[in-house]
Amino acid sequence: MTVPVLPRLRVRTLAAPPVPDLFDLLPPDVDAASVVSWVREGSGLIGWGRAASSRTADGGRGGPDRFATAAQWWRDVVAGAEVVDEVDLPGTGLVAFGSFAFAPGSPDGGGLVVPRVIAGQRDGKAWVTSIEDLDLSTAADTEPGVSDPTPTDPAEGTPAAPDLPPTPGEAQSDPAPGIRLLPGAVAPPDWPRVIRAGIARIAAGEVDKVVLARDVVAAADAPIETVDVLRRLGDRYGATWTFAVDGLVGATPEMLVRLQHGRVRSRVLAGTVRRDRTPAPSVTEAHPELEDAHTPDPRLRFVSDAKELEEHQFAVRSVAEALAPHCAALEVPEEPFVLELPDVYHLATDISGEASDDATSLDLAAALHPSAAVCGTPSEAAARVIAELEGMDRGRYAGPVGWLDASGDGDWGIALRCGQLSADARSMRLFAGGGIVAASDPESELAETEVKLAAMRHALGLGS
Repeated sequence: MTVPVLPRLRVRTLAAPPVPDLFDLLPPDVDAASVVSWVREGSGLIGWGRAASSRTADGGRGGPDRFATAAQWWRDVVAGAEVVDEVDLPGTGLVAFGSFAFAPGSPDGGGLVVPRVIAGQRDGKAWVTSIEDLDLSTAADTEPGVSDPTPTDPAEGTPAAPDLPPTPGEAQSDPAPGIRLLPGAVAPPDWPRVIRAGIARIAAGEVDKVVLARDVVAAADAPIETVDVLRRLGDRYGATWTFAVDGLVGATPEMLVRLQHGRVRSRVLAGTVRRDRTPAPSVTEAHPELEDAHTPDPRLRFVSDAKELEEHQFAVRSVAEALAPHCAALEVPEEPFVLELPDVYHLATDISGEASDDATSLDLAAALHPSAAVCGTPSEAAARVIAELEGMDRGRYAGPVGWLDASGDGDWGIALRCGQLSADARSMRLFAGGGIVAASDPESELAETEVKLAAMRHALGLGS
């Protein structure tokens, strides 16, 4: 078994001026695979380069222990790091980004990565973090995706802030290359057959709910630019978390778990209704980023179908049961609210509580995965049905994606509305799925996946 090398990292975070668009800070020659992102409505984190990674050369440390292995690696890295943090906000100092496979048997198990440079902003404050591996050779310092090694301040012996583009807003997205959408493992006309097979498993008593997903392949004539994809997603889907880790790029509306200063929060989404045939150009969400308590939502009339409500109840119950051992006074609202996105309405519930143990945000994400929102109920049986019916490896789609800092605090979403970029950046697998219950209609489920694919079609410049 290959063991990832444990780096000795030197980290420095300095204050910086806020910018209108964090994505403008990404260098034009950056290696697409090294770009990381966690941005919502202009706030969050972006990064590039690679200072360290828990992933092995064969694509990641898979298996049922993939979360525990990465968590131990992170504890060891934190223990050996030299950190100077002059800002001291969530997301400053030493930070790792991560994404993990949905299934333990996936060949792309995922893991944690530490960028060479991270830029962040929130609440009117901004910062830049530079990270270097003290053991890197000269050859490693010129790795692809890092055009210049992080400069060092000789007076202090710590990394100085890297040079950033002097005038944010100048970067422009190039026109999308010629892109063709090709069928994935299951062609669209055959998807209702898969759904009927899932409903039959429910009728047989194997599962109460199962989430089935399909893929579409976007083949491009030229390399797909990660920065362009992120920018389009951020511009149109501002109420979601726009993410990128190791070539997995998307905009998730679902916060699996946030841990910040002892407070645990989770946003559960399940139950979807298409807005109409003309998607809205943009939507400003009525609810705060994450709420401790809901106010009555009159938009619930848009999502009153019994099937959608049943699907949502399964998902809320699974998250609450997984968080309960780690939280005191867990707050679960009695009814959901409606999360409004340009293409769809989602039923959403924000669950919150006080942490009662020393679990990190990654530990909590591991405890929550897979939730009923992306797997089904009961989860083990639903996972077996997924493996038998979907005909594909999900990879890191529907797995946890996010970041954590040296204290263990962080954000972890579910990798939805996303695509996996190929090694040569000339193709991307797009994914979409839906929860299947006894009352599901196969043709409607096919239509739902098409609606959910609209985000990545738009991100690739193909319209909705």
